[in-house]
Amino acid sequence: MENAFSSAPGLDDQRAPYNVLFLCTGNSARSIMAESILNRIGRGRFHAFSAGSHPKGQVHQHTLAVLRQQGFDTGRLHSKSWSEFIKAGAPPLDFVITVCEASEACPSWPGQPVSAQWAMPDPAAVEGTPEGIAKAFGETFRLLNARLSNFVNLNMDGLSCLALQRQVRDIAGKD
Repeated sequence: MENAFSSAPGLDDQRAPYNVLFLCTGNSARSIMAESILNRIGRGRFHAFSAGSHPKGQVHQHTLAVLRQQGFDTGRLHSKSWSEFIKAGAPPLDFVITVCEASEACPSWPGQPVSAQWAMPDPAAVEGTPEGIAKAFGETFRLLNARLSNFVNLNMDGLSCLALQRQVRDIAGKD
């Protein structure tokens, strides 16, 4: 049976951890949370990064608050451009997952990593009461945590690249 990693440039089942890039527009909330969550629950198997097509330049204060409430160290988190990951010396990417909504100008990634779009509302765009805003950030964390729990539990052995990509894409439909 064909192995998923033998048919996708840059993927090799003998090389772990797998590098995962989470992309969004501002890189201040969703992608930062995804990076943090996957680096915790996928430790040893995955190494996560995040970036934005138009980074805000700072991580949203509510993102930091939610992550700290969940026991994450937020000291090294920063908003950055996706262009950092196309420079010489950047880590080779095995997975690229966008978390923008369809209505946003979500960046696409060149090359052939396994890719998926896990569209979700941007909590940084929520307006209203402090409680409502906090609730939106908490819901985004919950949703990402559930999706990433499914992701780290995928059995990738023996899957073709196309089958693996389908499974990664389907995770967003399991909410």
